[in-house]
Amino acid sequence: MTDQARTASDAMTGSMKAATDQLKAAGGKAAETSQALNGKILDQAETNVREAFAALRAAATAGSMGDVLKVQGDYVREQSARNMAQAKEIGEMIANFGRTAMDGMSNIPGTPGTDKN
Repeated sequence: MTDQARTASDAMTGSMKAATDQLKAAGGKAAETSQALNGKILDQAETNVREAFAALRAAATAGSMGDVLKVQGDYVREQSARNMAQAKEIGEMIANFGRTAMDGMSNIPGTPGTDKN
């Protein structure tokens, strides 16, 4: 093998190892993000259940039908706002993961959108 071929082979091997290392790191980050996302969803579900039971207790102890309707209306309004905030929070987590994943991929040779081939 000539020196030129050996140099090219070594460069290719180095690039492939770097790409493999970056993909492994991205996989680890994906698992970490998935765990955080799952934890956040469980926290949100717990909050929603706790608030639903609080509304049920309030309705059960209401003195009149008007009070029950007020409890129900307040719950629906608060739950709607909570749902929007929770969806935004999860969406931001997913978007941040996507940005992080793309940043990690930008150094991999041959990845679309990079100058490395």
